[in-house]
Amino acid sequence: LMRRQFNDDARLRWFIGDVRDAQRLELAMERVEWVIHAAALKRIEVGAYNPGEMVKTNVIGSQNVIEAARRQKVAKVLLISSDKAFEPVSPYGQTKALAESLFLTANDIYPHGPRFSIVRYGNVFNSTGSLVPTWKGLIAAGAIAVPVTNPDCTRFFMRLGEAVELVLGTLATMKGGEVEVPALPAYRVADMAAAFDMPMQVGVMPKWEKAHESMADG
Repeated sequence: LMRRQFNDDARLRWFIGDVRDAQRLELAMERVEWVIHAAALKRIEVGAYNPGEMVKTNVIGSQNVIEAARRQKVAKVLLISSDKAFEPVSPYGQTKALAESLFLTANDIYPHGPRFSIVRYGNVFNSTGSLVPTWKGLIAAGAIAVPVTNPDCTRFFMRLGEAVELVLGTLATMKGGEVEVPALPAYRVADMAAAFDMPMQVGVMPKWEKAHESMADG
């Protein structure tokens, strides 16, 4: 689909592969100057029961990206991280925090390049697997209430265009070692349920979920 959307542009190469496959990554980065590393296993509840798989993709996969970029002499590599990486309580957050550490340390290990930086932000509003499309699916299926673990939970609000601007802006200006964290508004889950005009079915908050996400000290 994406290939058709770009009209099979000859300037683009199309690969399937996995960040767990170091050789495939190295091939994909041939003649590449900038890399955006967005690959991750990110479903928190899935990672809670499969932490080893999270490690293979989010940690070892990130190390593979670093090494492939070094071997192919990439100039800049930017990691897309998550608010879950700050003071993490879940395997997803813990593995993203480790990925951040790998990227920051790579600047010291390889002082002659590539340069490695990070952007950290919350879920993009209405993105796949996030609260809004999940609720929409349940309502379309006939649900009479939306599931909520804590009505006072807060979540960051960020539009897709804002995320794209943050990533591309950081990539253009980065010197290596930055952790770019945007200032974002947040909303209460109960207020979102009210906007949907739906009653809430309140459950038990799992240990891997925070009531209030944060992205940096202060």
